[in-house]
Amino acid sequence: MSKADYQEIITEYKEQVRVLKEQVNELTVACKAKDSALKRALQKLEYTTDDLDKLQEETNEPDEKL
Repeated sequence: MSKADYQEIITEYKEQVRVLKEQVNELTVACKAKDSALKRALQKLEYTTDDLDKLQEETNEPDEKL
């Protein structure tokens, strides 16, 4: 193989590496967004569970007073 052939292969590999780096960056951003959404959903679930527990406690209090 000539030097020109090697240069062409190297150029092609560099382009592939560039494309793969872009894809990694896109996936990283998407993953961070998904993690943030999951954290918000979990926090909302925790707040809802706390509210439900408080409501159940308040509902049980009148029964205990009787």
